[in-house]
Amino acid sequence: MKAVIPAAGLGTRFLPVTKAQPKEMLPVYDKPTIQYVVEEAVASGIDDILIITGKGKRSIEDHFDKSFELEYSLKKNGKHKLLEDIEKISELADIYYVRQKEQKGLGDAIYCAKKHVDGEEAFAVLLGDTITTSDIPCTRKLIDIYEEYGSSVIAVEEVPREKVEMYGVIKPKPIKDDLYIVEDLVEKPSQEEAPSNFAIIGRYILESEIFDHIENTPPGVGGEIQLTDAMRFLDEIYAYVFNGKTYDIGNKVDWLKTSIEFALKDENIKGTIIEHLKELLDGRA
Repeated sequence: MKAVIPAAGLGTRFLPVTKAQPKEMLPVYDKPTIQYVVEEAVASGIDDILIITGKGKRSIEDHFDKSFELEYSLKKNGKHKLLEDIEKISELADIYYVRQKEQKGLGDAIYCAKKHVDGEEAFAVLLGDTITTSDIPCTRKLIDIYEEYGSSVIAVEEVPREKVEMYGVIKPKPIKDDLYIVEDLVEKPSQEEAPSNFAIIGRYILESEIFDHIENTPPGVGGEIQLTDAMRFLDEIYAYVFNGKTYDIGNKVDWLKTSIEFALKDENIKGTIIEHLKELLDGRA
């Protein structure tokens, strides 16, 4: 199975830092956000990845490419651990790129993958600004469900009712623990219009018929072609309630909180970070 990672957004909520820097390349502790996403795809058994980029996103390509001068310098200076880490990045998977010519929404970005996804193949979609963590990678779990049921499947999680307007939201029909049939989907509904508080978290397995539906989907919320709107025309969709943790790196506060949380997982610096935070709270720093 191939994976598609949309990473073409302008990152306006991060300006001015994203004026010349893709938001997907913002570091979460010691890695750019999109590297975590690619690593999830690889850990799920996927080695063919298409990243949808846009103007000003060249650094994403450079990050996953080999860096001969850097590797030579690290080797020459005996920095073998760093060299190993850098070499692993360019060897993660076969990564391809295509540009979304205009900012016309997530649905249009996914449509850019049509030629890369062959025939009747289903494919995975992982949003480039969302990190998930769990014992079994979220995308791997979706693949397993797709292989069992043979239909498109998406990952969802419950969110506070006041936040439903930030997400695509499903109308769920229970099948068994953590698995639902999707009876309807609504993109960024008001609290009153939301059919539930189960929000789509940026992980999908989609059958290739989605391209035909995107092509026939008019602009929706924000004047953009919404993937959620196109998905309403799929014959059948399952929703898996993800039981890991999701990190939406789409705004400054959540990005900063995530970076701190990931840093605290590193035992080498955890004590230093905690002490500094205590000093800040006590007014000593």
